[in-house]
Amino acid sequence: MARKTRSAPEINAGSMADIAFLLLIFFLVTTQISEDKGVLVKLPPWSNEPPPELKLNERNVYSVLVNSANQLLVRKQPMQIDALRKNAKEFIMNPDQRPDMAEMPTKAIISIKTDRGTEYGTYLEVYNELKAAYNELRDEAARRRHNKSFEFITKDQQKAIRAEIPLVISEAEPTDLANE
Repeated sequence: MARKTRSAPEINAGSMADIAFLLLIFFLVTTQISEDKGVLVKLPPWSNEPPPELKLNERNVYSVLVNSANQLLVRKQPMQIDALRKNAKEFIMNPDQRPDMAEMPTKAIISIKTDRGTEYGTYLEVYNELKAAYNELRDEAARRRHNKSFEFITKDQQKAIRAEIPLVISEAEPTDLANE
C-alpha cells in the first residue's frame, strides 16, 4: 500500500499586518510620553521699564561665580561644590553673628553668575545645592518648632517658616569671559 504524503496546512498571514498595525496604533494612543520639566523657577512679571537701581548691602549677598572650566568662586574664594550647601546654610543663618555674613535670613540673597562655557550639569549641581541649603534650613526650623519635617507640617506653618527663611536666588545674565 502506498502512503500519501500530506502537505502541512498553510497559515494565512494576510491579517497579521493588520493586527500589527492595530497594536501599533493602540500603543501610540495609550502611551504617555513624559516631558522634561527643567528647573522650575518663578519669574517676575514682564515689564518694559528698566528695573529700579537697588542698593544692596554687600554683606547680605552670597555671590557664586561659575567659570567655563566649571570652577566655583564663592564670595571671591575658590570652593568645591560639595562644600557649597554647608557654607550657604552658614551664610544665610549666620549663627555666630559674623559681620561678613547675612544680617538675617530675610535679607540674604544668593546670586549665581555663570560663564557661557559652563556645563549645564555643573549649573544644575550648583543650583540644587543652594536650593537644598534652603530646604534643609526650613526642615530644621520645622523640626525645632513642631517636631515634624517641613513637608508634614500644616500649610500655615510652612508659610510662616518660608516667611522667616525666604528662598531668594538671583541669576545674572551669563558672561562670555573666554572671548573677552
